[in-house]
Amino acid sequence: MYQLDITLKRGQSLAARDRGGTSDPYVKFKIGRKEVFRSKIIHKNLNPVWEEKACILVGHLREPLYIKVFDYDFGLQDDFMGSAFLDLTQLELNRPTDVTLTLKDPHYPDHDLGIILLSVVLTPKEGEHRDVTMLMRKSWKRSSKFQTQSLRLSDVHRKSHLWRGIVSITLIEGRDLKAMDSNGLSDPYVKFRLGHQKYKSKIMPKTLNPQWREQFDFHLYEERGGIIDITAWDKDAGKRDDFIGRCQVDLSALSREQTHKLELQLEEGEGHLVLLVTLTASATVSISDLSINSPEDQKEREEILKRYSPLRIFHNLKDVGFLQVKVIRAEGLMAADVTGKSDPFCVVELNNDRLLTHTVYKNLNPEWNKVFTFNIKDIHSVLEVTVYDEDRDRSADFLGKVAIPLLSIQNGEQKAYVLKNKQLTGPTKGVIYLEIDVIFNAVKASLRTLIPKEQKYIEEENRLSKQLLLRNFIRMKRCVMVLVNAAYYVNSCFDWDSPPRSLAAFVLFLFVVWNFELYMIPLVLLLLLTWNYFLIISGKDNRQRDTVVEDMLEDEEEEDDKDDKDSEKKGFINKIYAIQEVCISVQNILDEVASFGERIKNTFNWTVPFLSWLAIVALCAFTVILYFIPLRYIVLVWGINKFTKKLRSPYAIDNNELLDFLSRVPSDVQVVQYQELKPDPSHSPCKRKKNNLG
Repeated sequence: MYQLDITLKRGQSLAARDRGGTSDPYVKFKIGRKEVFRSKIIHKNLNPVWEEKACILVGHLREPLYIKVFDYDFGLQDDFMGSAFLDLTQLELNRPTDVTLTLKDPHYPDHDLGIILLSVVLTPKEGEHRDVTMLMRKSWKRSSKFQTQSLRLSDVHRKSHLWRGIVSITLIEGRDLKAMDSNGLSDPYVKFRLGHQKYKSKIMPKTLNPQWREQFDFHLYEERGGIIDITAWDKDAGKRDDFIGRCQVDLSALSREQTHKLELQLEEGEGHLVLLVTLTASATVSISDLSINSPEDQKEREEILKRYSPLRIFHNLKDVGFLQVKVIRAEGLMAADVTGKSDPFCVVELNNDRLLTHTVYKNLNPEWNKVFTFNIKDIHSVLEVTVYDEDRDRSADFLGKVAIPLLSIQNGEQKAYVLKNKQLTGPTKGVIYLEIDVIFNAVKASLRTLIPKEQKYIEEENRLSKQLLLRNFIRMKRCVMVLVNAAYYVNSCFDWDSPPRSLAAFVLFLFVVWNFELYMIPLVLLLLLTWNYFLIISGKDNRQRDTVVEDMLEDEEEEDDKDDKDSEKKGFINKIYAIQEVCISVQNILDEVASFGERIKNTFNWTVPFLSWLAIVALCAFTVILYFIPLRYIVLVWGINKFTKKLRSPYAIDNNELLDFLSRVPSDVQVVQYQELKPDPSHSPCKRKKNNLG
């Protein structure tokens, strides 16, 4: 094994691929057919400066390092700008070497496509397999490949923190942005990038002075800080988005534990962006080896219980709870290699926190015995545990996955989870043994339920899917049909189709209208929740498995990732791209509408008891308030709060508490995905112990 350290310095006199006589170049590094590194995009520059570093593990030196340069085209096939290769056998070991590579196009060898300047160091890796913990990230590209970055556990400290701190960013507004549309306005949005982490703001239509009021967090991995790259864009339906400008934030120049208001001038464009940036200490995210409980562990647990006790309600409201995941072992995994074995490793994810175990080579029954700890920001988060097969020649192979809502976890119980497929709709081969502990403050968790969910930054882009479009349409149709059937029922009362029923409805209508008070609305909802709760505890559960949604999910076809081509002419015209974009938008709207209706239904069905109890508390409070306080006073207080909110807090982020609450309730699709599969009795821990004794 060899370690190849590469510094991508810059490019000179690269080929122009855009109509403006420039390009948006980025560089791919490949060994064999596997992409091992991809640089950031430098916009509108034929002499880009990257100064990016990459560390690559090389199994042997026979395969050369291929360098391919592309021009980024939003929504279209990226243009090929040239390629070169580096013969690794010609490098001297342990000696930095500056390399100048001339880019060529195999189809047009006479064309001058510029040069790429690198610095490389090749170092032999000595010793046998070591315990390595890996931090995984998915690259933000159209394919779903991911790269891994090794991180060795400290031999001195029992636990090691994987990131140094949190960067909290609030995008406030833009001022005097450049007009990019023919109407003298723009539809601006902003992209942020810190290392491999990315965030995209919402689009503000037809304005040069947008008000975003969006907040998000990045992990800070470097002790000295880092550089946040910020680009502003104008959204154009059916064609490439227009570049408005760019700027950067040097985090090393900002003091910690303090909020900084920054007004940043956009380079290569016009206008300013206004941000609030806060650097805080790292949350407790760590990895350790599984060992027998020691007095030190018991003392630490007591401190954690004290930290999240009911008496510390108002201490750090963002720190809702503590999660400990013990990844013990897996059994009966799928054989992914030609030898009939696999090289499995395990990925543990909670929102944007993702950690990996070491790889156990050539084993279908691996034992990891690792302990992962996370801070919980939202008790409604879902813990995802995925098993992959490590493959040096290409991206890792998927072996199985489970998704576990934190509120469904039974503390301290070692449990065998049947692995599911990528869509989490059906079983795949193997089970994984986990022991999970969740400690949280219920009051903090309730308060956090009423603020926006944390957005997941590392996820695959939406793609057009006929099956997904059909599924969302059927889901929305079912929700709409509930309202239609209710309307038919009411209309039948008006038509006196059944005289006794119509007479009863008429008397009830007169009574309710004559005696109506506003507090009766939450009271009726409260009675509905209570009625369903008593049905559940009495054994008359009216919740049924949604076999229709389950069948639709199982019928969805997996869309395989396609390798990027070296060079290909643009075969898609702007109209085709526009149709695809509209279809994706319709697909997502159908999903949102269907999910909204299903979330309301599942609130009253006690799908998540914690949320149903929270709804009962809220409805009780609303009932009492509306009963004792006249409506005019409530409306007056609400209006004063709304009118003075911006005066009291100029940078407050708008939100809707009801929608934030419903966003925590799982839709029918999520209920099916989070449903546990019954394990094979042969995999039970008790039977395993008996077999060992026998």
